[in-house]
Amino acid sequence: MAAFDLSLYLVTDRSLSLGRPLETVVEEAVRGGVTMVQLREKDASTLDFYNLAMKLKSILKSYNVPLIINDRLDIALACDAGGLHIGQSDMPYSVARKLLGKDKIIGLSVESIQDAIDANNLDVDYIGISPVFGTQTKTDTAPALGLEGIGEITRISGHPSVGIGGINLTNAQDIIQAGADGISVVSAIMSAPDPQQSARQLKEIINKSKNR
Repeated sequence: MAAFDLSLYLVTDRSLSLGRPLETVVEEAVRGGVTMVQLREKDASTLDFYNLAMKLKSILKSYNVPLIINDRLDIALACDAGGLHIGQSDMPYSVARKLLGKDKIIGLSVESIQDAIDANNLDVDYIGISPVFGTQTKTDTAPALGLEGIGEITRISGHPSVGIGGINLTNAQDIIQAGADGISVVSAIMSAPDPQQSARQLKEIINKSKNR
C-alpha cells in the first residue's frame, strides 16, 4: 500500500466553498500543505460525484496527494481513487477491502471507545475519531468525544488516527497533543477566504505540536 500522511486531512463540502469551484479550493489547500483529500458528496448524483472525483484526482496526482472517496465504493473503484473512507453504517470493511484490494487506503470512522476496540480487529489503514467537538457540517454523528475521548481512543487503538469535528486554528494543537496523528477539517479550509493560507497556518500548528 502507498505511504500516506494523515497530518492535514481535508474533507470537502461544496456548500461551504463560498461559491468557488471545489477544485480551485482543493488545489489551493494542497498548495498550503493539505496531505490528504476526502471527497464527500452526500447529495451529488452518481455522475456528478464521478466527474468531480476525476477532476480532483487529476489535480492531486501532480502533488502526490491521495484522493479518498467518502462512502461510495462504486465511485472509488470507477475513478481508481487512492482509497475509501467508511462509517459505522456504510459498506462492511471486509467487503470494501476485498473489492478495493490491499493496495488502497481504507479509513474507518469510530464514534466511541467500543468502535475503536472493534476496529483493532480490522486491518484498516487509519481511523477517523468523530466527532471531537460539535460541528454544523455533519449532523448525523454521535455525541462529541472531546480531547479526553481522543486521548483514550488513541491509547487503545492500534491504528493511525485523525480527529474530525469542529477543528480549526484555535484547537488544532490540542488534537495533536491529545494523541491524534492528524486533524481533519472541513469549514476551516473550505470556508476560509484564503484556503492556501489557512492550510499553511494549520500545517504549521501541526508541525510545531508534533515537534514538542
